[in-house]
Amino acid sequence: MGILHPADRISRLPKQFFARLTAAAARHMEQGFDVINLGQGNPDLPTPSHIVEALQQAAEDPATHRYPPFRGLPELKRAAAKWYADRYGVDLDPEREVAILPGGKTGLVEISPALLNPGDVCLVPDPGYPDYLSGIAWAGAEMVPMPLRAERRFLPDFAEIPSDVADRAKLMFLNYPNNPTGAAADLAFFEATVRFAQRHEIVVLQDFAYGAIGFDGKVPPSFLQVPGAKDVGIELYSFSKTFNMAGWRLAFAVGRADVIQLLELVHDHFYCSVFGAVQRAGIAALTGPLEPVETMRRTYENRRNAFCGELRRLGYPVQPPEGSFFCWLPAPPGETSEGFAERVLETFHVVVAPGVGFGPHGEGYVRVGLLAPEERLVEAARRLAMAYHNERPNI
Repeated sequence: MGILHPADRISRLPKQFFARLTAAAARHMEQGFDVINLGQGNPDLPTPSHIVEALQQAAEDPATHRYPPFRGLPELKRAAAKWYADRYGVDLDPEREVAILPGGKTGLVEISPALLNPGDVCLVPDPGYPDYLSGIAWAGAEMVPMPLRAERRFLPDFAEIPSDVADRAKLMFLNYPNNPTGAAADLAFFEATVRFAQRHEIVVLQDFAYGAIGFDGKVPPSFLQVPGAKDVGIELYSFSKTFNMAGWRLAFAVGRADVIQLLELVHDHFYCSVFGAVQRAGIAALTGPLEPVETMRRTYENRRNAFCGELRRLGYPVQPPEGSFFCWLPAPPGETSEGFAERVLETFHVVVAPGVGFGPHGEGYVRVGLLAPEERLVEAARRLAMAYHNERPNI
């Protein structure tokens, strides 16, 4: 056979950052080390039982064995709209303003080639979720970073964006509560976002994957709660974090009708929707008891308090996250994020994600997932503190 020549768009795709992280962790576990893997964002809590039971019952119904409607079950769209009405006071038209997605990542990647032509500008948080870049690269568009800095509570400063760049921009990604920093945004920031987007005619995608995970009595607001937000953008809501359904691959996007319908048009060409039984389980999640959601949120808050409390007790400077299930920790002075992450793995057998993997402005930090029981997180904090202070391992 001849040499395979992939399309140019394939060569533009960024390397999968988390694949390398997973391989490194697996290698150390195979060697028999007591590895505490806090480097990924894979929820470790089980899916609530009433959702599992809904799937089991739906899977036994022959009606779910056929192709579902390409654009999703109308009942699921209505449940998503009611979730937003009840939780955020946002009114949505289920038919025009809700799109069902086979996982949040699908929407985050496909929005760029749906909106951007080669040479168009997309504004991206830096540091930010790496897969935003995948769709931008696929579209052949230009990525312009919006630095997230601690002194601004990890919120972008729109005044830093040159007016000519803002005028060329067609799409902006936001993500609050934030991955990787754990920062939260308030309605005042979203109001400023809407004004900026209106002024420059930019479509906003607010990635609300961690919308149910806020701490210290604060409920993360929806971007769509701001007047005018539905005119400039959409919000993407994932079942993965709120309902511990990461492996189920179900999400929805809500907001600006023409953008929602554009996503559905892409789905018409790429997918046959999501397995009907999974969609019925999604309905059970959105309309069922909320106690499991609060139990999940409280579990992460307790883990945050235990982990950050131990770090502080041991002299590791840390700012506890306001939301999500991540902590954003400074690397020791003079040490790169990759160097620190490698040393922590090799010597102390803790997996953390180097901040530079989320963008150049992530340099100097590592991301820790609160995705282990409290006692393991306390042990990880002890090891990380030894590494930060350059002490000899005691494990």
